[in-house]
Amino acid sequence: MSIYDKAEMARNPMLTLKIEKAVVNISVGKSGELLEKAKTVLDEITGRKSCVRKAKKTVRDFGIRKGEPISCIATLRGEEAVAFLKRALDAVGNKVSKKSFDDQGNMSFGIKEHIEIPGIRYRPEVGIFGMDISVAPIRLGYRVARRRRLRSRIGKSHRVTKDDSLKLMKQTLNLEILE
Repeated sequence: MSIYDKAEMARNPMLTLKIEKAVVNISVGKSGELLEKAKTVLDEITGRKSCVRKAKKTVRDFGIRKGEPISCIATLRGEEAVAFLKRALDAVGNKVSKKSFDDQGNMSFGIKEHIEIPGIRYRPEVGIFGMDISVAPIRLGYRVARRRRLRSRIGKSHRVTKDDSLKLMKQTLNLEILE
């Protein structure tokens, strides 16, 4: 699939790409006070109320039971996601490996310590947490696959590719892609 230039996008606005959402996940592996601290950190970093996620299965080696709350997530959309991503990418030096992108154009990267994000200060009573961030790009017109009435499929030529996503991330986030 080719990457479209601005002239082609001006003729066909449906080719326009944008960042649909960014999902921030902090997984602590156990419930209790540690999870509450992680929720506090995530709420502070994203400016949104986080949700708790439960374990899908029991893992005896790690002491995790099915249904036990073990992580928290927050979803950011639109301009709020782009603003957060610019701050989060500063923590990794605005560099992401090409392996961080999948074939559908989604990008994922991790931050080892949340205090590396600019504007976040260390608080000893809370501690330090790492996080995973996943970014999903979208092309205009994807709504037809998710709407309730007259749902339809998205054609292969309209789907977001890895190359399209690489170009979008370079343009909107000033991202440097490592080979």
